[in-house]
Amino acid sequence: MLKRQFFILLFSWIGLFGTAQQKTLPIGVFDSGTGGLTVLEAILNLDAFNNETGAPGADGKPDFTGEYFQYLADQANMPYGNYAGEKKTKLLQEHVIKNMDFLLQSKYEIAKGNQMMPARKQGVKMLVLACNTATAFALNEVKEHVAQSGYTTPTIGVINAGVKAALEFQVDHPGTIGIFATAGTVASNGYPRTILEMAKTKGLPQPIVVSQGGHGLADAIDRDYSFFDDQAKGYRKEYRGPSVFNASWRIDTALMLQYNFNKNANKLLCEFDDKGNCLDIQLNDPENYVRYHLVSLLEKMKAEQVATPMNTLILGCTHYPFMRDTIRNVLKELYNFKQGDHYRYRSVLAPQVELIDPAVETAKEAYVALRALQLQNESAKQKNLFFITVPNASLNEVKLQSDGWFTYEYKYGRKEGEGKKYVNFVPFDDQNISSATYQRLKVALPLTYSEIFK
Repeated sequence: MLKRQFFILLFSWIGLFGTAQQKTLPIGVFDSGTGGLTVLEAILNLDAFNNETGAPGADGKPDFTGEYFQYLADQANMPYGNYAGEKKTKLLQEHVIKNMDFLLQSKYEIAKGNQMMPARKQGVKMLVLACNTATAFALNEVKEHVAQSGYTTPTIGVINAGVKAALEFQVDHPGTIGIFATAGTVASNGYPRTILEMAKTKGLPQPIVVSQGGHGLADAIDRDYSFFDDQAKGYRKEYRGPSVFNASWRIDTALMLQYNFNKNANKLLCEFDDKGNCLDIQLNDPENYVRYHLVSLLEKMKAEQVATPMNTLILGCTHYPFMRDTIRNVLKELYNFKQGDHYRYRSVLAPQVELIDPAVETAKEAYVALRALQLQNESAKQKNLFFITVPNASLNEVKLQSDGWFTYEYKYGRKEGEGKKYVNFVPFDDQNISSATYQRLKVALPLTYSEIFK
């Protein structure tokens, strides 16, 4: 009996020691690209709780003051939103699991000339999936994998957080809820399903929900060559975004006034015939992707005769908050768009639309979980680390574009379950992150930007 009690006490002590050690670890934040940095910015800025008691209410002190972070952008395998359309959701889940393993484990690589050399880091104590598509398709798989791997690491996703914020607004402002997300997230039906389930749980009326897959927008924001090339001089054969002849994402030439595309510089590309007529149109700027998709959403609502105007729009991709001002301005422009004496979109669009960024609610959820599990860091804060995936060029089969990233065909043509090392995990640098992206981060996410360059 005494021997049994001794072992119970011993294992309890080991458990407490493990928790004490776990507290000092960083928090892992993951996205398919740099868009998830909007979630990290929200975490760094969050002051929604009393740090002494944990009760809701700002106390003038950032809630994650004692914490430090590891951020991972799976840039080599993005955009995640296209995997569903290519019928490769199993491959997507495989990528996400590999990324979680990287954050949980202690190894990574640094470039030394043309070689990748091993290096070490800490594992993380919490996983924040700051990617809507990864949350929609792989959150349950990640939780199961973490548990089967012997970790007790809590995992937070972004979809529940965004839905909660939207429904809170709807209590006093009922209207149609719009979902603006990647095509993959929309295909998963994750947001509408969660909205209806949460509304039922809260005893709220079932809201009307409409969705628009923002094909190419996140890709253009992250400067994916298949969707955006700021050096383009004319029509591009590599382009995969909306166009006049794209059956799935068709630019309707009858709606050119509504789109009101920005034609400056090379932001809109045309294929001309020998008489100078524009035969086909390609988008070559994030603003024009926003214009195309918002018009497409409102036209769909009109065709479906949605009776209640949209007054809430969930930005269901972490990249989209970078375009918040553009989205807001285009919505106002469309509300005031007039054909003769008729306002075309006022039957489906409210004069003011609440833009829901799930980032802040995700940050709150992470803080509550951290306190509930008693994982707050009480030791010295360490340096934040920022990692990105790059193609493993040593893999013989690999196919790369002229910009050094995977070709579209290779990226989505791979098979799941092959166990190949497609990517290397390396720190952010000036080669794998463009100067234009850094400039965008400096303006939009100043706290995160300063942490990257500490």
